[in-house]
Amino acid sequence: MKSVLLAIGLLFAVPCAAVATPEEAKALVQSTADKVIERVRAEREVLRANRSQLYGLVNELVVPHFDFGRIARWVLGKHWPTANAEQRQRFTDEFKKLMVRTYATVLLEYVDQEIRYLPLNADPNAERVIVRTEIAAPGGGAPLPVNYRLHGRDNEWKVYDVSVDGISLLSTYRSSFAADIQKLGLDGLISQLAQKDTPVQTPKK
Repeated sequence: MKSVLLAIGLLFAVPCAAVATPEEAKALVQSTADKVIERVRAEREVLRANRSQLYGLVNELVVPHFDFGRIARWVLGKHWPTANAEQRQRFTDEFKKLMVRTYATVLLEYVDQEIRYLPLNADPNAERVIVRTEIAAPGGGAPLPVNYRLHGRDNEWKVYDVSVDGISLLSTYRSSFAADIQKLGLDGLISQLAQKDTPVQTPKK
């Protein structure tokens, strides 16, 4: 399930409209998800053999639509105010690379799953939107609920959290990183994230 959590984040390659309404957000999430899936399916073998190209696809379609500045601040929590400018930038950069590598690792495995988009429950003028979906389980099991949280920023939708079955991606990383900082310090955590050869894992609940 945790791998699905990270894979589903790839569906948030959302090119945002000038007027960021909830319905437009949902429509754009769905249409862009279709484009992402179509491209990955078409290039599956090439992407499987060339991870650099796979990372490039993630950077092209996904990264521009995540608010990594806000995400980094929230994930570090109480450690953000005490970090200096260099540490903040290094953490943001390395966390972004971690997400790209993790998404890329699981994308090919889960791209064939069916996605169902649920009705929106948001005010027409809302600046924050939750796009709710369900991921069909193989073999007809219970679908997996996935919620995408977006907020309006400069007339664009930006993703700031993804949750699966009630588990927030950011909350999970925040807890995991807090424990790492206690043991290693912030610089130690950043160095650990920078180790590209380290197997990519999602934090445990």
